[in-house]
Amino acid sequence: MIFTELAKTLPDYAKDLRLNVSSLVAEQLLTDQQKWGTFVAVAHACAYKPVIDAVEAEAATKLSPEALTAAKAAASIMAMNNIYYRFVHLASRPDYKTLPAKLRMNVIGSPGIDKADFELFSLAVSAVNGCGMCIDAHDKVLAGHGMAAEKIQAAVRIAAVVHAVARTLQAI
Repeated sequence: MIFTELAKTLPDYAKDLRLNVSSLVAEQLLTDQQKWGTFVAVAHACAYKPVIDAVEAEAATKLSPEALTAAKAAASIMAMNNIYYRFVHLASRPDYKTLPAKLRMNVIGSPGIDKADFELFSLAVSAVNGCGMCIDAHDKVLAGHGMAAEKIQAAVRIAAVVHAVARTLQAI
């Protein structure tokens, strides 16, 4: 089952989510790689297998194998980084801000796809995971690549809707 079909199984009280899925699938601000890579990265961040499978099925013809791997890598590395950097940001003790992370993050420097696209996936996952420090860092990199705020917002809208679909389906 593809994601747009899975969204149709949402209960009537989640009608807005169904409508939002339709509009985001048709979103024209992002390239297919940006759009579907964001869908895949966020689905993995939500960690709900039916959503992951449905998103990957729909993205299969729209993403290269490299982009699919990069989207999964963004979800994976942000699962680690968002926890670590959220701790650094929230902890009162200033020492943590000066200590090196000592965590491997090689995929960020060499994601196998366009760096800006990987940063976009990472920002969307960071929004789901609630790490303001990471959101700011990825937003700054994206601004440096000339990415418009509207494109970034589109990716975060995808993150919000995929997350809401996963949560809603888990609850029924």
